[in-house]
Formats: sequence, structure tokens, C-alpha cells
Amino acid sequence: MTVPPTGRPARIPRWRGRRERRPDLVPPSGLLIRDMLAESVAGLVQRPGRSVLTMLGTVLGVGAFVAVLGLTSTAAGQISASFNVLRATTVTVEDAAPKSGEAPAMHFPADSDQRVERLNGVVAAGVWWSVPLRNPKIGTQPLPPGDDPGTGVSVFAASPGALRAIQPTLQAGTLYNAFHQRRGEPVCVLGSGAARALGISRLDNQPVVFINNSAYTVLGIISDAQRRPEALMGAMLPTTTALRAYGAPADEPAEMIVHTRVGAAHLVARQAPLALLPEHPRLLHASPPPDPHALRDAVNTSLSGLFLLLAAICLVIGALGIANTTLVAILERTGEIGLRRSLGARPRHIAAQFLTESTTLGTLGGLVGTAIGVCTVVMVAVVQDWTAIVDPLTVLPAPLVGSVVGLLAGLYPALRAARIEPLEALRQ
Repeated sequence: MTVPPTGRPARIPRWRGRRERRPDLVPPSGLLIRDMLAESVAGLVQRPGRSVLTMLGTVLGVGAFVAVLGLTSTAAGQISASFNVLRATTVTVEDAAPKSGEAPAMHFPADSDQRVERLNGVVAAGVWWSVPLRNPKIGTQPLPPGDDPGTGVSVFAASPGALRAIQPTLQAGTLYNAFHQRRGEPVCVLGSGAARALGISRLDNQPVVFINNSAYTVLGIISDAQRRPEALMGAMLPTTTALRAYGAPADEPAEMIVHTRVGAAHLVARQAPLALLPEHPRLLHASPPPDPHALRDAVNTSLSGLFLLLAAICLVIGALGIANTTLVAILERTGEIGLRRSLGARPRHIAAQFLTESTTLGTLGGLVGTAIGVCTVVMVAVVQDWTAIVDPLTVLPAPLVGSVVGLLAGLYPALRAARIEPLEALRQ
């Protein structure tokens, strides 16, 4: 070791023994986020037509996603509202289930309508059952034995209170009343479908329907029934008439239909068996209306599952469109990629640029699709006179869905662009 003139040992420079810094070397290349975004936007703006067509798949997918969920929620809300009005005011009272091998019992007294209608909150109530006929012959004239009219008309027994409880819409004529019920008159009321099947369109000529060659005068025709839509394809007889001609119900037990005011259904369900059979109320079973939320959730699940599948298909198509367009852009810009690589750009920089382009396309498509979806829900609600229901948890993440679709669609093209060698790119 050399000793300086002062006699002190020379100091070893701090950089000796370490990697010597070479200030003349070029610093490692980098890619700022703002530069990457600027390059991506420039690449998209250079081909506006292609960029718009590429976004179209994502726009359709995200728009369908938002519109489907919004329309499903809106429709379910309307169904739930209708359900509340109708089902929340309906109580059904049935005979207790018969034992195995036994015929259904008939425990409703003759004055069942009056007993239940006296309860507070009851609007109308009556007994209803399907008349036990095997292959009934129904026509507007007597039929010889062996002939099959093939009209498809059913026969029901309904007390006057039951006719009022089903809330029929009278098309022509009138409904039978307590007079016909008390005397067991041979009269009937037809549903509109049954009247068309029998060729009856007017009542001024007092038409007659023959059921197993027994004549029944048609008093009225109903065009709708809120609580028993099957009545539209049937002929309804007074219960006293049906009991005398065809006997008690054999296949299915009789039931009482009770139309209540809003909020009174559960109270009426508790009181009706006791009012009908105070000595044996357990022989009757009253069913209050079910929970409307269960129906709404079921409708939501069914509709959402079906239409979300269609939205997912649109998103897949959009992702394939973005991937295909990005791949074509890479092939067209091979020379540009080679130039960037020769100037110091690293593979991750190239991959990041093309990923940013595809993600930007997906995000723009998600934003436009979300706007279109929300507008679709609002327009349909306005046309249908509904209340539009758009969940923020559905709308807010929708643009993010587009971004994710664009990101995933650009993975393969970006990785392929990153693997391009500079020399091979410059030769092309």
C-alpha cells in the first residue's frame, strides 16, 4: 500500500469494490401511465369506425344486462302489486282431507254463504266444486246415446255467493241469485269460452244447454273471473241443483271461496271454520293468502335467470369482437411494435398498451350500454304506465363489467404483441 507524503494511508474510494456506475449508459426505459393512456386513445381515434363497431358487442351485452335486470325488477313489482290486491283478499275454506279410500265429505251447511258473509271484513263468500261427471254430454240440444260432442266444457257447482266472490265480469244477461238457489232451479251461467264452444252468443232467445240431456236455461255469460279463471270454460249451476241432479263432490272436495277486504283475510281465515261448523270446526281447513314476497322472488329468479343468460351471450360476443379487432390491429401495427422495441420499449410496455386499448373499448362500451339500458327501462315503464325500478347495485357496476370484458378480451392479443421480436417486426 502506498503511503502519501503526509504519512497517512490513502483512502479507498467508496465506489471501489462495488459495481461502478457508468454515467454514459442509457437509463432503463419506462412507460408513464399518462403516456400509455395517450397512446391507447390515439390508437383508437385513428380508426374510429372500427372502434365503434368493436364496442357494439359490449354495448349490447351491458345494455341487455342493465335492461334485463331493470325490466325484471319493474315487472316483478307490478306482478307483486297485482298479487297483493287479488291474493291478499282471498281465503279458501276446504273440507278436511279424506282418509285413503274414502270419498270427500261435504261439511258445508246449506246456509254457508250467509254464515260467512256475516263475518266482519267479508265481501262475498260461497261454496264451489267440480260436478262429478264422467265424460259429460253438453250441447244446445239433446244428444243420442254414444255421441261425443267434444266441446271441452266443464260443469261446476257454485252458490250465488261463490259467483260474486270470483268477481266475474258479466258479458250478457244476469247471474242466478238466492231465489234460484233456494228452489234448485235448472239454470246456469256460462263462461265466455264455453259459450263460444256451444255457439251461444245472445240470450234474448233464452238459450238452453243440455247436460246429459237435462235442460238448463242460460241466464248469463261472464267474460272474466278474477279468482276462478277455469270458470270461463265451464257451465256453473246452483249448488242445490247440482246436488239434486249429480250428488255430492266425489273426486275433489268442495271448497268455499271468500272475498275479503284488504287486511281482513287472516282474521276471516281463523273465524270461518268456527262460523260454518261451530260444533266441529276442525272438519274444515281455512287457507289464508300466502306471502306475496315469495311470488315476487320466484318471478324475479325465473325472469332474471332466463334473460341474464341472453345478456351473458351478448357479452361473450362483445369480448370476441374486441379480441378479434385487437389481434387484427396488432398484425397491422407490427412495424410500429418493432420500432418501439428497438427504441427501448420492453415487452410489458407493449402488452400494457394493447391491454389499455382493449380495456378502454370495454369501458366505453359499458358506459354507453348502461345509459341505453337505463333509458330502455324508463321508456318501457312510461309506455306501460309502470313504476320504473332500477337498482343502483345493478347500474353502478355495469361499466366495470365492460372494463373486465375488455381486459379479458385483450389478454391474448397483448401477450402475442409482447412476444414479437424487434428484428422480425422491422423486416415486415
